[in-house]
Amino acid sequence: MSNKPIFLVTHPRACSTAFERVFMTRRDILTCEHEPFGDSFYYGPERLSERYANDEASREKTGFSKTTYGDVLNRIKKDNSEGKRVFIKDMAYYLMPPNGESPTIAPSLRKSNDYVEEGNPTIVPLETLKQFHWTFLIRHPRRGIPSYFRCCVPPLDEVTGFKEFMPNEAGYVELRRLFDYLREQKIVGPSMAGEADGHKEGEITVTVIDADDLLDHPEPVVKAFCKETGIPFKPDMLTWDDEANQEFASETFAKWNGFHNDAIRSKSLTARTTAHKTVTEESENEEWRQKYGDKAQKVIRACVDENFPHYEYLKSFVLKF
Repeated sequence: MSNKPIFLVTHPRACSTAFERVFMTRRDILTCEHEPFGDSFYYGPERLSERYANDEASREKTGFSKTTYGDVLNRIKKDNSEGKRVFIKDMAYYLMPPNGESPTIAPSLRKSNDYVEEGNPTIVPLETLKQFHWTFLIRHPRRGIPSYFRCCVPPLDEVTGFKEFMPNEAGYVELRRLFDYLREQKIVGPSMAGEADGHKEGEITVTVIDADDLLDHPEPVVKAFCKETGIPFKPDMLTWDDEANQEFASETFAKWNGFHNDAIRSKSLTARTTAHKTVTEESENEEWRQKYGDKAQKVIRACVDENFPHYEYLKSFVLKF
């Protein structure tokens, strides 16, 4: 079984912070890193995002305006050397330039100024990608994308600081590209999570979780994830209704204010008691139109439709429950 740092890679609004809270209860054996690469993606000198390109004051205010990708990886390496295994939850798109632009290895991670890696879709060298135990979490875009849109418009945008919905932050296509590259390089797979046997020694299985399964079957999903990653499972990992856990979560999630309110207020991860209602494209459009207006509805629909094929592709690899 791999003892590498666990990297749960995902896209926005995939219930990933609720999932992360499960592993934050295991501070006896794990050190959780909450979306560390966002520091360099949005704010640092190697930033790839356009979101704060013309807002130096906001970048400075975060305290991460000088944080490079190398700084983030060095912090993870240091934490992983202190006796506990690191658990990282982060976005695939933080590791790639937006809009499908050609990636180059981040300056702080290059072996030389002219160093390139053909075929690598990320700005992180292949030898560094090999250092992690990769896992994946997805959610249907008809739920993930409207949820993200809500965080980028009034009134919530005043809290999050994200003043505009940017479709290139949906994150599905980047997650698919990363997933395919890691499989191509045999960093994960070929064995699938949940297979009874056939794993090679040290092999990292293809472990993909769908958020709907997590919400419907939290304990079986967490137990299966723990089995694939080598984390000792305890049933009380799914409960954090105590002051120490709540304070730790509030501090950990503070840098992404407004995005994780539900996860902060939660006390446990229990199976939802009501099934998703049956919806049609027309009923979805009408719901989004009533909430956000005609123009916004069209933007959401276009983004959902664009990302649905990537979700469906990744879903073909999910653990079955």
